[in-house]
Amino acid sequence: MASNDLSRRLFGLTVRKNAHPDIRKLRREAGEPALHGNKFWKSSCLMMDYLQRTPLEKGARVLDIGCGWGLGGIFCAKRFGARVTGLDADPSVFPFVHYHAGLNRVSVDTWRCRYEKVSRADLAGFDAVIGTDICFWDKLENPLYNLTRRALQAGVQRVVLADPGRPPFRSLAERAEDKLGATYEEREIRRPMKASGCLMIAEQ
Repeated sequence: MASNDLSRRLFGLTVRKNAHPDIRKLRREAGEPALHGNKFWKSSCLMMDYLQRTPLEKGARVLDIGCGWGLGGIFCAKRFGARVTGLDADPSVFPFVHYHAGLNRVSVDTWRCRYEKVSRADLAGFDAVIGTDICFWDKLENPLYNLTRRALQAGVQRVVLADPGRPPFRSLAERAEDKLGATYEEREIRRPMKASGCLMIAEQ
C-alpha cells in the first residue's frame, strides 16, 4: 500500500491512518490507550470546521481536554499560532499527540489530569477550551458540565465540545444551554470528510 494511502489531509493537517507504520510502531511502544484515545474520531472534523468558520484570536491559549491524538489542538496551533495544552487522563495517548504535532510542524504541551481535578485557577490560564468525542458515558456528564462552568467563571472566553450526538453529550449540552447560556447545535459537513453530530458552545 502506498504511503499516501495511509495518511489523510484534513483542514490543512496531515493525519496518519491506523495502518501507517509509524502509528503501528507507536502502538507497540506506548501500548493501547485505555480511555478510547486510540484513533482519529470524525467529530474532530466538526470541531475544525467550526473553528475555521469561527476563528480564535491569534496566539490564543487553548486547552484541549480529553485530547486523544490532539488534532483539534494541533489545528489551533497551526491555523492560529495558538499555545496549546492537550489534557488527557491516559498518558499513553501523548506519543500520538507529539507525533502528529511534529508531523504538522507545531508543538503542543501535554498534561495528565482528570476533568474534575482541573481547577478554576488552572482554567484562568486559558482563553479557550475545546474537546471532541469526550462525553461517551453517563458518568462523564457531571465532570464536563462542572468543568465548563468553572471555565466560564475563570474567564475562559469560549468552551466548544463536539460529539456525534450520543445521549450523554446531548444531556450535557441541554443542561449547559439551560443553566450556562450555551448554544447547542446540530452540524454536518461533507468535505474533506463526511461527518455529522452536534456542538456545545459556551461563551462569555
